[in-house]
Amino acid sequence: MADLRLVIAGAGGRMGRTLLRAIHEVPGFVLAGAVDRDGVPEIGADTGTLAGLSPSGKKVTSDALPLVVQADAIIDFTTPASTVALAALAAQARIVHVIGTTGLAAADEAKLEAAARHAALIKSGNMSLGVNLLAALVKRAAASLGPEFDIEILEMHHNKKVDAPSGTALLLGNAVADGRKIALEKNSVRSRDGHTGARKVGDIGFAALRGGTVVGDHTVIFAGPSERIELTHKAEDRMIFARGALAAAKWGKGKKPGIYSMADVLGLS
Repeated sequence: MADLRLVIAGAGGRMGRTLLRAIHEVPGFVLAGAVDRDGVPEIGADTGTLAGLSPSGKKVTSDALPLVVQADAIIDFTTPASTVALAALAAQARIVHVIGTTGLAAADEAKLEAAARHAALIKSGNMSLGVNLLAALVKRAAASLGPEFDIEILEMHHNKKVDAPSGTALLLGNAVADGRKIALEKNSVRSRDGHTGARKVGDIGFAALRGGTVVGDHTVIFAGPSERIELTHKAEDRMIFARGALAAAKWGKGKKPGIYSMADVLGLS
């Protein structure tokens, strides 16, 4: 089988550089090209150098279209605006679009759904195997434990992260909501300050911490009468997300248009 040809979006960022290195280390993939937005200093940089490897001869560009038409998949950990634009290109080219971007608004999601009529989009707040297994466990626990167990989700990330709660925290929140058969948006509590009154039964609480160089820590707490269960995942290297994204791209090749998740990729749906 021929190597899967990948375009890496946001190539100059933390995840972009990690993905460039992962393509070099994981068999079965080849770099079709690397893109980033106009004006960033990485435009024109060698992709191998960005990944901390020997020069590859391939340069980062701001023009995705010529790369997309020669690729099998785009891997995209960028911004909502960039992701929406790339989804439209993926739809035109009928290729796989792996989306690790977080902070997407309802209007962005609607545009992704439109693109998914023509391309396979694999979207997740976290691409790691461990986190997606954690989500499956969280869903099971939420379904098994009654309303006397309060559920809180605690996450911590590095001091450069711009959105909160994290995409992973929301993924876990949706797992809780699915387990309890409730709507997350109607039961989510994102912040507490001042005289808030007693906690409401059924609330799903979120707390976000930021500091240092933390890759990503997530804990889901089930606090019941006289006992507490805590399910935790700690990410130690961004390579776990990159390897998951590569697996998603490989799985998505040849799939029908639609929006898929890492749970689909891992057979956890």
